[in-house]
Amino acid sequence: MNNLREPECEEVICENPQDVEYNKNSEYKQSRGEILRQHEVRILFLSLGCVIEVGCKKIPFTTIKEGMKALNDYVTKPYETAKIFDKKLEGGEL
Repeated sequence: MNNLREPECEEVICENPQDVEYNKNSEYKQSRGEILRQHEVRILFLSLGCVIEVGCKKIPFTTIKEGMKALNDYVTKPYETAKIFDKKLEGGEL
């Protein structure tokens, strides 16, 4: 007999109803908080600029100010900012 139990998941209640969004087709779009919790964010400060790592993607910035602005944009609007950087990474711009 196995006494181990699966950990119980807590129901996540959206604190701010405005965080839940729907796209043009009325499909569910993850909340800002859900998107931000998906990936670990790391910042590596260099002698010139920084590298910000979101999940498995590493994005270099020539100045710390530029990197912090991009990070702030990501925290404020993670879905939109991630789309912008995905396009740049796919196009080889970074």
